[in-house]
Amino acid sequence: MAKLADALNNPLTTTVDLIRHGEPAGGEMYRGTKDDPLSELGWEQMRAAASAPPAWDHIVSSPLKRCAEFAQELSQQQAIPLTITPAFREICFGAWEGQTPQALREQDPQQLLNFWLDPVTNGPSGSEPFADFYQRIEAAWQTLLADYAGQHILLVCHGGVIRVLLSLLAEMPIANTFRWHVPYAAVSRVRVYTEQGGDHHGRQVPTLVFHAGQL
Repeated sequence: MAKLADALNNPLTTTVDLIRHGEPAGGEMYRGTKDDPLSELGWEQMRAAASAPPAWDHIVSSPLKRCAEFAQELSQQQAIPLTITPAFREICFGAWEGQTPQALREQDPQQLLNFWLDPVTNGPSGSEPFADFYQRIEAAWQTLLADYAGQHILLVCHGGVIRVLLSLLAEMPIANTFRWHVPYAAVSRVRVYTEQGGDHHGRQVPTLVFHAGQL
């Protein structure tokens, strides 16, 4: 079967591997801006996920410790340039920061479900508005594609960031963003074909190669 790229007009191909950080120290909780490092298990998860790395041209990472510290280690070990990009940080959960799902369910059994079904209108008190988060990630993604066009990039980031990116690429409604399951240290690969020349010069056609898999 012919590839999608064969049907396009001389496309420039950019490949981005998205990897969520591993388990953070402190266990399961809502941590957006709460800057915990990886746990010992989290380091094991990330090192295992990148044990057979492809020939990445560049690593881009969220500035939060659970992403950046692993990205720095991998950059040094593989001699791959690294850029820390603040715009790829996780959403701020406001009043939920540092709270466990169980504690939130005990406070209000409905609030978590409401958020997961529609994060746009049911965000926690004091949180970053979900529509703003969505726009921030979309802008950061377009900058990444422009800066590293035609390259193979590793993006070390967060579950919320990956969900937004996959929803954008699939053109899903923003309220459905949390329908993607993104485990710790899961890898997803996206190829973006950008047409060169012709009537559709510059048009981007994204393809999800695999989700929550392995390299």
